[in-house]
Amino acid sequence: MHKNIAFVGLGIMGKPMAMNLINAGRSLFVYARRAEALQSLVAAGAVACATPAAAAQHADVCITIVGNTNDVETVVFGDHGLAAGMQTNSVLIDMSTIHPQASRRMAEKIAKRGCAMLDAPVSGGEQGAIHGSLSIMVGGERSVFASVLPLLQSLGKNITYIGNHGAGQVAKACNQLLAAQTIAAVAEAFELARAAGVDARLVRSALLGGFANSKILEIHGQRILDGNYQPGFKAELHLKDMNIVMDSARALGIQLPGSAMVRQHLQALLDGGDGQLDSAAIAKIIHKELSKP
Repeated sequence: MHKNIAFVGLGIMGKPMAMNLINAGRSLFVYARRAEALQSLVAAGAVACATPAAAAQHADVCITIVGNTNDVETVVFGDHGLAAGMQTNSVLIDMSTIHPQASRRMAEKIAKRGCAMLDAPVSGGEQGAIHGSLSIMVGGERSVFASVLPLLQSLGKNITYIGNHGAGQVAKACNQLLAAQTIAAVAEAFELARAAGVDARLVRSALLGGFANSKILEIHGQRILDGNYQPGFKAELHLKDMNIVMDSARALGIQLPGSAMVRQHLQALLDGGDGQLDSAAIAKIIHKELSKP
């Protein structure tokens, strides 16, 4: 059993995930740029380390969950990064959402150091992280996945091995594509209801019991009706993910017109200074567009 874990990325998702690992009996060695991010974990028994490399020296598994591709590369391969401290045969599990191609390149570099890497992005938001009920999509060698599965089961409930390196990131791109387009579809449905003089709240209630039901309709549909866009998942992060979707599509030579449109909605949110709002605020852009004379 992998007991000693180095953990880097103690944000909205990472901190409760790290706490779940402590509660499952793992020994955590943690690093964060801000000392205050470490306090609750250290109080629970984690060991604070001065650098990612120092954390990795104590661990047989290293976990990262940070903002973007550059962040992962920095905490893994930068000065005093995890790779500098990783022991031979240890495993890096990157749970960030990054470009599949970048994840494959990193896996090759890690393999040359005698270690293994899995890409294991997550879905389920802050509540999923808190309750250990995340959906985890895994790419890499199946034998490595099998070796760390008990550890992943402390973090998520729906854990799926997708395929070789980068496959987990492809699955996450598909997740983000579906989430963004479904938010837009819910927003358009409410606009249609209102334009017809029908109560959108009652429409939502009816749809929740039918074939159109979804987590997006349930959670983000309520956000849209309430105009409550306090962030669970920020629009700027969803835009980052949709850029990954569109970059991947271009590299594969395919067109994703629905994704292209919703990416424009997210870009409009950022251009209007609303990048810190929840990505359900896509509805604001759709309402604005439909309100034009």
